[in-house]
Amino acid sequence: MKKVVCLLFAGLLWLSNTVTGQRINVATYNMRNDNNKEDSLHGNGWGQRFPVIASMIRFHDFDIFGTQECLYHQLVNIKDSLPEFDFIGIGRDDGKQGGEHSAIFYKTGRFQLLRHGDFWLSTITDKPNKGWDAVLPRICSWGEFKDRSTGFVFYFFNLHMDHVGVVARAESAKLVLAKVKEIAGDKPALLTGDFNVDQHSESYGVIQNSGVMKDAYEITAIRYALNGTFNSFKSDSKTDSRIDHIFLTKQFKVSRYGILTDTYRSKRPEEQAADAANFPKEVKLSKYIAREPSDHFPVMAVLEYGK
Repeated sequence: MKKVVCLLFAGLLWLSNTVTGQRINVATYNMRNDNNKEDSLHGNGWGQRFPVIASMIRFHDFDIFGTQECLYHQLVNIKDSLPEFDFIGIGRDDGKQGGEHSAIFYKTGRFQLLRHGDFWLSTITDKPNKGWDAVLPRICSWGEFKDRSTGFVFYFFNLHMDHVGVVARAESAKLVLAKVKEIAGDKPALLTGDFNVDQHSESYGVIQNSGVMKDAYEITAIRYALNGTFNSFKSDSKTDSRIDHIFLTKQFKVSRYGILTDTYRSKRPEEQAADAANFPKEVKLSKYIAREPSDHFPVMAVLEYGK
């Protein structure tokens, strides 16, 4: 009897996977560079933030995600906090560990890394340099991954576009599309990153209207996006601008899309207990500050592939 039940359960599981396809939780997250003193003076230091970030990633069960702005030691902090992950990507300043990275984290138990690489967003793509009117060197890291359980192979590209150069952003969008075609060909591909422009910009339109990739926000079945993606560490801010995006090729279906506005609390320097007279004795409220783990909110999409 037990054998029959097990076989029935296995059959139902197989049928469910056949009908719905396989799922991947994909995300992009600008985690804010560790600038030592500036953020810490305002209570937003990296040492305070990264344990919250790691907990958020684990709770929302990211499978693979792109990061922006992290210095090498920040990537190590995240990896040490999430040992089920590894990462790829090199520093934009020297092609090694120097400067900010556009690293990609992935669950090693689920995905096998087949190959990977990096290119600069410039007319010279194979060494550190600034492209067009950009004020900083910008890099895109990519990997080819294989789902260990299904054999599904896909490509993941992750970047951080320049925050000033208008021409650089438009040309970078064209370059990335060309690289997706060159590296991934007609295979499934994802593109995540901080594009430093919202959904109304020219460089966003270059990708969205390319016929190669679409914004997950626009094609999702369920959308949870009550804010834009930049918050400047201001918990009471509101914007409709999305500058962090997840683009994908036609082989993926988006079942859920969310901008995760999770916050945490830290003590005020002058913390005092609030008046709890109107609450039961076991409830105590204290005056804390609502904070964001980064000056960007992460974007997450639940993707399905295959049938």
